Amino acid sequence: MSRVKLGLPETFIYATDIRLRVSDINYGGHMDNNAVLSLVHEARVRFLESHGYSELDVDGVGIIMVDAVIQYKSEAFYGQTLTFEVAVDGISRIGCDVLYRITDRDTGREVARAKTGIAFLDYATRKPKRMPEGFRSLFATEES
Repeated sequence: MSRVKLGLPETFIYATDIRLRVSDINYGGHMDNNAVLSLVHEARVRFLESHGYSELDVDGVGIIMVDAVIQYKSEAFYGQTLTFEVAVDGISRIGCDVLYRITDRDTGREVARAKTGIAFLDYATRKPKRMPEGFRSLFATEES
């Protein structure tokens, strides 16, 4: 069976710590797979807020998640504090990839990797929009 392999960049531009709640734990006693998507959502919201944005207002345009990938590396447990490092890559005309490296804050052990693809959307018209230039300028590189 083939496995998902998610490559990560060398540099992350934001990090936040999140303590695992009991609702993040499954019947096996470790972090639930659906909790990972919820936790990267929280990390993405915090990341956007650090730049003065929200998911509904990035220079007047909203974002919508268009895909997600999660690669599990090890278990995490109730009460453990995880560090979510965030990077932006794959910048296009209407979207980008937000990449996450999730590690145990205390040991540095990698727990998971994730990617969420986002696109910009005008929620009033339900139509895709160009990535706002202010957002693009924060993350675009010469190659983008």
